[in-house]
Amino acid sequence: MSILWLLCPIIAFGSFVDAIAGGGGLITLTAYVAVGLPPQTALGNNKFASSSGTLIASIRYLAHSQVSLLVGVVAIVFSFLGSGFGSLLATRYASTYLNYLLVFLVPALALFMMLKPDFGQARSRSKLFVVLLGMGTGLVMGMYDGFFGPGTGMFLTLIFTSVLGLDLLKACGTARVVNLASNVAALAVFLRHGVIDFSIAIPCALSAIVGGYLGSSLALTVGVKVVKPVMLFVLAILLLKVVVGMF
Repeated sequence: MSILWLLCPIIAFGSFVDAIAGGGGLITLTAYVAVGLPPQTALGNNKFASSSGTLIASIRYLAHSQVSLLVGVVAIVFSFLGSGFGSLLATRYASTYLNYLLVFLVPALALFMMLKPDFGQARSRSKLFVVLLGMGTGLVMGMYDGFFGPGTGMFLTLIFTSVLGLDLLKACGTARVVNLASNVAALAVFLRHGVIDFSIAIPCALSAIVGGYLGSSLALTVGVKVVKPVMLFVLAILLLKVVVGMF
């Protein structure tokens, strides 16, 4: 019970962040490990709770027409393919080199967001361009998620708005739907292997639902004024995680 008093507020906050910008797993997974859960149980519990929070956020974005179904469907299909390949790579290669790449990439992305005056504004793209880039985005980010993982939702949001031309709010909603699909697929594996501690997972899932609802509601109400700062916050956490992981 004492663990839940500590975990539940953190899970709610992580889900709140995730519903706005993605990357909440950087907060929640760290919390599960910090309270002493075994790695596999931590991963399983994290997927159970995050799937619940992401489901609520996805429903909210869908209800407000802030999801590009074309981009979402294409990215989901190819993210499954990429995730399988990324997981295979993870069994054969260490993520050390990716850490070095992210040390330079993450600050560059943060500068791009801060210095680009029209960041997050919708831009016209041909349907063919959107489909092809959606395929590529799903494949590459699926590989990243399977191989390394942290910040996948935030990267999806960034690519959907900067490359595919979605406005920032619709990019957030679309990224949540894509994340939901990958979360459910991973959750099925964890359920099959029986590594989820439901005495912890269920209260945390309820906390994630609250966080997901509040986060998506805030994003839908305030828009880019809250999404952009939260994305920069997630980038800062990701950079810290990568740097710490190098030592």
